[in-house]
Amino acid sequence: MELSEIQDTSASQIIDGKAFAARLRHRVAAHVADLSATHGITPGLAVILVGDNPASQVYVRNKEKMAVEVGMRSFHDTMPATTTREELLAKVEQLNADPAVHGILVQLPLPRAEDERAVLETISPLKDVDGFHPINAGRLSIGQDALVPCTPLGCLMLLKDRLGDLSGLHAVVVGRSNIVGKPMAALLLQEHCTVTVVHSKSRYIKEETRRADILIAAVGRPELVEAGWIKPGATVIDVGINRLSLPDGSTRLVGDVAFTEALEVAGAITPVPGGVGPMTIACLLHNTLKAACMQHGVPFHFSLTA
Repeated sequence: MELSEIQDTSASQIIDGKAFAARLRHRVAAHVADLSATHGITPGLAVILVGDNPASQVYVRNKEKMAVEVGMRSFHDTMPATTTREELLAKVEQLNADPAVHGILVQLPLPRAEDERAVLETISPLKDVDGFHPINAGRLSIGQDALVPCTPLGCLMLLKDRLGDLSGLHAVVVGRSNIVGKPMAALLLQEHCTVTVVHSKSRYIKEETRRADILIAAVGRPELVEAGWIKPGATVIDVGINRLSLPDGSTRLVGDVAFTEALEVAGAITPVPGGVGPMTIACLLHNTLKAACMQHGVPFHFSLTA
C-alpha cells in the first residue's frame, strides 16, 4: 500500500520515515559544510563490496550517491567473490590507516558468511559506522557514547520525533539480533523505557506485545505481527523488509507487521516501504559525520529529533 492510498480517516498516524530521512540528510549536510569551513575536515566514507550480489550493488550505489549529496567524500572498493579473507582484511587495514577515510562499511552479506565476524572486528572502532564492532556494542550496552547500528538509531529518532520523552513507556522488541534487536533494546533502556525482548523461544509472545506502548518488530517474518498483537494506541515500528511472490508472478514488499489491519489498532505505525528503510542510510551519514568529529577531537552536537 502506497502512502497516498491511506485515507485521512485511518485510526492511525503514518510515521513517514522517508520525509524524516530527507530532513536528517539536510541537517547532516549543514554540519558537514560547517565542519569543512571551520576545521578543514571533509568526512570520508569508504564502502567495500565483495562479489556481485545485485541487491548489495543497489545499496552501495545509494550510499555513495547520498554521501556525495551531503558533501562527503565517497570511496568505493569492489572486490571479486573469490577474494580471500586475508586479502579483505588487508584492504580494511589499509582503510583504517587512511586519514581521509573516517567511516568504513563492508557491505553484508559476504560471499562467505564465516568471514563476517573477522572482517567486522578488524574495522577500527572509531571508523565502525555500522556500529557492529564488539567495542561499540559493549559501550552501547553500558550506556557509554558509541557508534550505534544505523537501523536501531533510525528507529529511535522516529520514536522521539513522534512521542518526545520516552521515559517510563513499556517497549517490546520482537527479535534479538545483534544488528537490530539487541542494540534497539539498549537504546530504549538509555531512554528510560521499561524494555521486554521476545523471540522465537519466548512464551506468551502475544500477551507481551499487547502490553507494549512501543512495539518494535524486527524478525524478518512477513506480516507476523497481527492486529491482535497490538495494544490499542501503541506506536509500532516495523523494521522488516520482506519480498512476497504473488500469484501473477510479481512481488511486493511487506514488513513484519500486517500493516492494513494494524492501521485500525495502532496509534502510529511505520509503513513498508517508506518507514524505517530510508532512515538506515541517513543514519549511516550521521554516523560518518560523528566518526569524523570523534577522530579529530571536534565536539559533536547533533539532536536526534528534527
